Amino acid sequence: MSSRPLAMTRARSGLTILASLALLLGACSSSSGSSAGASTGGDSSAPASAAAGGDATVLAADTELGGILTDADGNTIYYFANDTAGVSSCADDCLTNWPAVEATGTPTAGDGVSATLGTITRDDGTTQLTVNEFPAYYFSGDAAPGDTNGQGQGDVWWVFGVDGAPIEG
Repeated sequence: MSSRPLAMTRARSGLTILASLALLLGACSSSSGSSAGASTGGDSSAPASAAAGGDATVLAADTELGGILTDADGNTIYYFANDTAGVSSCADDCLTNWPAVEATGTPTAGDGVSATLGTITRDDGTTQLTVNEFPAYYFSGDAAPGDTNGQGQGDVWWVFGVDGAPIEG
């Protein structure tokens, strides 16, 4: 048996492994966000932290909009003007574009966050983060941590400021 066919077989095996790794890595990366029915579309996948429904750690981030709230991964957290304190009015198609920020346990505020954090139980039984008693969401159109593409969508979606007030405009 010559070494040439063995070398080609090894090269093909190496390429197969590299292709498999590329597919695996591609499947693991997804854009983050949330969305709502009253707004524009976007990617319906939520940030990994939202999908996992872990403990909610809320952080302050400095942006061109000023100090805003994000999750521990840097994903922007949004306010929906059609909600009332303690009640989410975003359901069905709305949640496809604006996924609820899910949480278990007691939410934790990072340095610089002066908002009051809490939770509500949604109609589907999941627990959603609240900021100053208002339900919190992600935007599916935010592709990376720090994105604020949902700001002003439909004139009803706004980022939360570090004090928990929506930053409108």
